[in-house]
Amino acid sequence: MAKTALVAGGAGFIGSHLCEALISLGMKVICVDNLGSGRKENIKLITENFKFIKRDIRKPLRISGKVDYVFHLASYASPPYYQKHSIETLMTNSLGTYNILELATAKKARFLITSTSETYGDPKEHPQKETYWGHVNPVGIRSCYDEAKRFSEALTMEYVRKRGLDCRIIRIFNTYGPRLQKDDGRVISNFIDQALNGRPMTIYGDGSQTRSFCYVSDMVRGLILAMLKPGIKGEVINLGNPDEFTVKEAALIIKRMTRSKSRIVRKPLPKDDPCRRKPDISKAKKLLGWQPQVKLVPGLMQTIKWFENGYRKG
Repeated sequence: MAKTALVAGGAGFIGSHLCEALISLGMKVICVDNLGSGRKENIKLITENFKFIKRDIRKPLRISGKVDYVFHLASYASPPYYQKHSIETLMTNSLGTYNILELATAKKARFLITSTSETYGDPKEHPQKETYWGHVNPVGIRSCYDEAKRFSEALTMEYVRKRGLDCRIIRIFNTYGPRLQKDDGRVISNFIDQALNGRPMTIYGDGSQTRSFCYVSDMVRGLILAMLKPGIKGEVINLGNPDEFTVKEAALIIKRMTRSKSRIVRKPLPKDDPCRRKPDISKAKKLLGWQPQVKLVPGLMQTIKWFENGYRKG
């Protein structure tokens, strides 16, 4: 009998790719999303073995039938979105996580939560290992996301300890690819949208801050491997691409690839913006046999193509 996976946040950028990949593996998928940042367009081509439920996980979930796997990806994840919807972000990652954990417990399902590299804050350790506790401002402008995710990790671990739930926590580093929203405020989407539309390409600070960019297919493959891997209850695992680029380098690469005439302009660095970001993926390699396969330029080619064909302004 086919396994059933519930994906909270399944109409989002990563979630929609995950739904497709799970179905390709022969699973049935239940997508739960309130469409706060997810989009129906992302899942419009998924028709077989798929059920969409428009629901806000801040309210208790009642799902009929057997559920084998629960993926929790539901949350605003981009700075403009989570700062605009700060209280909703905090409650989705606290009360919402509680509701999803309760559902997984009732269904005796295996549980995976996507946390974030933002739990490391502006790190004093480089690259960041899972054992690093982070350097986070608990009351800063980004804390509505950073601390919400840190709380969701803590809550998940208590369900492992107190309820025996088979959980794994995945800390996602910067991910890009088709279906990124142009207004999500992240480096790749910002630069591509600005370059394609001839607007100035905005660098915050001097552009020397670094990011590591993981293509979405690599990320989804890692999430599935982590869910299906037995014997890793309670493990925290980084998933991301360890290739490190400065923001300025990323801007110049995208400017060249789009043949854009956009100027590169500088603005002040946002408060609490991390200066360096690079995952240590030794644990993912050891436990999952996972490492990213898609290099930045080939991944950007696919992403730019998607922006040109499906998401460019008229």
